[in-house]
Amino acid sequence: MSRTYPAGGRKGECWHDAPVTTDVLASLGELPGVFEAADSARAAIDGLLREPALRRSRGEVRAASRRRSAWASAQLEGADPVDVAAFDPPFGDDESGRLAAGSLRISGEIRSLSDTWRQAPLQALARLHTLAAADVVAPDSLGRPRVGPGVTARLSGLADTVTSSQASGVVVAAVVQGELLDVAPFEWGNGLIARAASRLVLVSRGVDPDALTVPEEGLLLLGLERYEAALSGYRSGAPEGVAGWLVHIAASVQQGATIARTLCSSATA
Repeated sequence: MSRTYPAGGRKGECWHDAPVTTDVLASLGELPGVFEAADSARAAIDGLLREPALRRSRGEVRAASRRRSAWASAQLEGADPVDVAAFDPPFGDDESGRLAAGSLRISGEIRSLSDTWRQAPLQALARLHTLAAADVVAPDSLGRPRVGPGVTARLSGLADTVTSSQASGVVVAAVVQGELLDVAPFEWGNGLIARAASRLVLVSRGVDPDALTVPEEGLLLLGLERYEAALSGYRSGAPEGVAGWLVHIAASVQQGATIARTLCSSATA
């Protein structure tokens, strides 16, 4: 990773220059509003997991969440606007249809990829790209990062950082999403992959172990313009910009937990 320290660092230092004993991501919780936002998101998920009705409807909620996550991520990536009720294969043979199909394939493997993410994040990212772009790019390009200045180094740095960090899972999920959106490491489907990887963090770190929440729809509800503005702030590397991004992603996670509780109530109605 190559980004200016957002908290407590010295001017000009970058994350990849930190001593190996430094948990850079943990310091992000010191930024204004970040700890509170991450704590609220975690509390919302914990509330969902304590929901009595979830015992009887876990499978239904998980299936509905998987579908809504895929729908929302495809919408965020620019797929043609459709109601979630109409989000069903087969999809059209155009860019919108390919986004929908790739997003649905990714969403279906989030839980099964959590162990891979814990041990080998780059392998998990390669699998996400293979799922996303199966109908789009040449077979020999599937799972392979694009050739570009700093792409391989950024990915390797990200993998090393997230596997060693003890930071809040919500914070790590936000950083993973921001970094992947910023570096755009693959030929196609980077937004789908970034949001899926963010969700993988929540699953693999036990924040949302059953992938019940719908943070992608949370982002959609918060608004595409706010999402893009928050990402721009993250890319700037300025402390307030990074904090704004982390708070925004935490808010989407919190929204995603609220959506899942609604799905739980609907399943048991």
